Amino acid sequence: MDETEQYLVDYIGYLKNIKKYSPNTLKAYEQDVTQFFKYMEKEDLLVERESIRDYISKIFVQSRNKSTVARKIYALKSFYAFVKKYGGIDKNPFDGINTPKTDKKIPEILTISEINTFLDRLPKSNFIEKRNKAIFELLYATGLRISELVNLKITDIDFDKELLRVMGKGKKERIVPFNKTAGESLINLNQESKLKFKTANEYIFLNTRGTRITIRSVERILKTSFKQVMNSDRTVYPHLFRHSFATHLLQRGANLRIIQELLGHSNLSTTEKYTTLDFSDLLKVYRQYHPREQQ
Repeated sequence: MDETEQYLVDYIGYLKNIKKYSPNTLKAYEQDVTQFFKYMEKEDLLVERESIRDYISKIFVQSRNKSTVARKIYALKSFYAFVKKYGGIDKNPFDGINTPKTDKKIPEILTISEINTFLDRLPKSNFIEKRNKAIFELLYATGLRISELVNLKITDIDFDKELLRVMGKGKKERIVPFNKTAGESLINLNQESKLKFKTANEYIFLNTRGTRITIRSVERILKTSFKQVMNSDRTVYPHLFRHSFATHLLQRGANLRIIQELLGHSNLSTTEKYTTLDFSDLLKVYRQYHPREQQ
């Protein structure tokens, strides 16, 4: 293993253990850097401005995907910044290399009226109905990722203060408030679960066998419930609630910085902005602007 390859091993270790990047991101970054190494070696090129631009042109022609090219450039820029930091080079050869501007997709959302109609019409007479209502109330109340929701443990919920402790991407923990309507649904579900299963359960959202519900099950339940309640064939999926949560808060005047903190976005630039974030401000803004908090 030569020195550059060793730096790559150390870099991936740094991203995994210090930055807490996801396995998929680690795999993509390692492939991006390795692909660049192989190209430079095959073409017998030095890592300098002209050869870098040729490489970028080549991968853009191959993929035609601005987001993919942007990620590859960022991975390489980040890698060489790591090498420079630890004395491997004097200057980052990717400094000044711009990433292509990606097209911003407008997220699909449900309107406040659609959300309220759907949630208010959901039945809640038995365990399954109470569980389903609690799931969708909480998705909209918090903007949680579906993976975060199904992994919620009862010990993560402060019913009195109406707060969740959420383990997000990169194993980064955050505190997220929820509204009274969602809180009532969670309490009802917890009580019903205790009656139904007779034993203590670790997770709040369970299937009929008393084990943790799956992401696929929630997706299926949402499609069925929305069609029945709204009499609509519209394509719906759990992430719609996350998009709707963020958009509705923003539309009603909430600060974008607070919304990003609630969503648990974790890139470096947003993390730096939140270093002075006062949690009491986060709670105040949530209480003021979430539509179902004010019912």
